[in-house]
Amino acid sequence: MWRLIVGLIVFSAPALAGAAHADPVRAAQALDRSAPFMRVFGPTLPPYGFVRFCAERPDECVPGRFDDSRVSAGPERMRELDAINRRVNTEIIAATDLEIYGETERWTLPKTRGDCEDYALLKRHLLIKQGWPIGALLMTVVRDETGEGHAVLTVRTAQGDFILDNKVDDIKPWQKVRYTFLMRQSYIDPKVWVSLDPKDARRHTIVSSAQTSP
Repeated sequence: MWRLIVGLIVFSAPALAGAAHADPVRAAQALDRSAPFMRVFGPTLPPYGFVRFCAERPDECVPGRFDDSRVSAGPERMRELDAINRRVNTEIIAATDLEIYGETERWTLPKTRGDCEDYALLKRHLLIKQGWPIGALLMTVVRDETGEGHAVLTVRTAQGDFILDNKVDDIKPWQKVRYTFLMRQSYIDPKVWVSLDPKDARRHTIVSSAQTSP
């Protein structure tokens, strides 16, 4: 398991506080999934594990070109995404940070074993080496179909946002993924994170720990 650093201060009625704990699948279905691009609801604090990762690997957290953050999702590009997604999903064995490092949370580029954010970091790293723009490859935190915290890689293209997930080998448009999207990196600066949660229009985000799964 890894620890997702996400905390919430709710400034609205108690009903809104209860909504924060609603069924994630039902919440996802309630969102507008018609747009090919995710909607952003303002800045938020990044996961603690990501902050530590950037401190240890600053070369992985440098901004790219502002005008080069979306690519055309042609057949060749999609084949590259598919190959990297399947390769990393196959080569890396799923294991928790506690099993590997004896820590509850550690984001890293895995060699043989890792959990969900490690899969996503490695896919991002390999795609950048293949020439993909940094601003098109965004670490993203979600709640999965069971309500547990999970990390995936969002790929920004001119045709829409696509998700690379260690749970499945198929690449899907974000609208087709039945997760509750919480936050992701900014395409302008990878050290900056933005909220994907519409409730954040009425609340502020602070740091606290929440147990999550690989």
